[in-house]
Amino acid sequence: MNIGGPIQIQTVAEIVASNASVQLTTEARGRTQKCYDYLQDKIKRSVDPIYGINTGFGSLCNTIIPTEELELLQVNLLKSHACGTGDTVSEDIVRIMLLLKVLSLTKGHSGVQPETVDRLIALYNNNHIPVVYEQGSLGASGDLAPLAHMALPLIGLGDIWKDGKKSSASFLADSNYGLKAKEGLALINGTQFMAAFGVHCVYNGLKLVSLANQIAAMSADAFDARIDPYLACSHEIRKQKGQQDCAAEIYALLKDSPLQQAAKKHVQDPYSFRCVPQVHGACLDAIRFVEEIFTNEINAVTDNPNVFPDEDLILSAGNFHGQTLAIQLDHLAIALAEIASISERRIYKLISGERGLPAFLIENPGINSGFMIPQYTAAGIVSQNKQLCTPASVDSIVSSNGQEDHVSMGANAATKCYKVLQNTITVLGIEAMVAAQALDFRRPNTSSTGIETLYSTIREKVPYISEDVYLHENIHASRETVLELLKKVK
Repeated sequence: MNIGGPIQIQTVAEIVASNASVQLTTEARGRTQKCYDYLQDKIKRSVDPIYGINTGFGSLCNTIIPTEELELLQVNLLKSHACGTGDTVSEDIVRIMLLLKVLSLTKGHSGVQPETVDRLIALYNNNHIPVVYEQGSLGASGDLAPLAHMALPLIGLGDIWKDGKKSSASFLADSNYGLKAKEGLALINGTQFMAAFGVHCVYNGLKLVSLANQIAAMSADAFDARIDPYLACSHEIRKQKGQQDCAAEIYALLKDSPLQQAAKKHVQDPYSFRCVPQVHGACLDAIRFVEEIFTNEINAVTDNPNVFPDEDLILSAGNFHGQTLAIQLDHLAIALAEIASISERRIYKLISGERGLPAFLIENPGINSGFMIPQYTAAGIVSQNKQLCTPASVDSIVSSNGQEDHVSMGANAATKCYKVLQNTITVLGIEAMVAAQALDFRRPNTSSTGIETLYSTIREKVPYISEDVYLHENIHASRETVLELLKKVK
């Protein structure tokens, strides 16, 4: 697939999921070559210090580097900045990082040689995925540490993933290739670590709202909830787009359900059922807003300094600063956490022994605990999400001897958001398992075709239980089912 022009989040995610090879467009290659040629000529002509090109970095910005040591400077930069620690980043996230770095470098404002971009693409196409660590970035002067780990294999250093294990990247060393002036800085300055997590979480978050609507609809029928709160007229007068969309999706699933035709003894349902469109819709609106910010970011130039060949300018500014991403990642985490929060409340109501359902959804409560503890598990996860939603973007710690005196902590926001997404998938898996069990107690009555299809998909891996079993396996199987369903959401 050709890359190098404007791109959407969905396209990036689909490229990674498809394992398709990528190549640069002619236009992107031309922009890259033009900027590189200009920069090399500028270096030859200039007698003035140019940050990161013939100077040191950070607080060493006033230290002039001799011309004969400019290439060594870039290699040393990668080695010294590869200080990542903690858990390793998933290979799919690193694949997104590689794509986003290629896109940024080929806008024609970074000054890298086309061969450097080709080598990044080769890492991606040959499945030589660099080993990157979660911790080490302040999300301000670019994602320095994680991007340094990503870039090291270009020069045969660092590690890559091979057959699921860490392997030395030394075999990728090429005596005919070396980093030119500014290239090390262009590779590690940028927001691609934060942005890659954002791409993943936005793409899956949008799909997750739809899947949460489907699972909530199944829970609603299993709980004998009313369809009234999903009628369009109620949501039209609120005028919130996400709310209207979620209500329409749930109503479409419930309207043909025979269970909805039965007379209801209750006038109202708890908020966790009655207000699903308002809660899920608010989350959907938030994710859509975050999507717009991240779409701008993945089409942007975020390294430093930036090169402007047509204006004969090299500007040291601050496009690497991750504040806009940090704030939106915190925003996104809150939206995802709320989906899990209201899901756990539906789980609680389904096992509570109300509306003709047995306590804990088991035939012999007492000797059997049934689904008592899955609700505990969901509650513990939801509580952890609340803790993870403490904003990272309001924090800052001075670094680089005071030169970098305000940082975004966007990398922490990114990894927290990713964890919230994974937690929310687990909670929805628990709800799907519980709702299927509750629906079995409504038999021989059936739900709508759409809900029965969802029920059958869950039952392929998660059986009905009549007595206590090893529920960890059921929860795991239901979570895996949710992941498979998530892939199919359009």
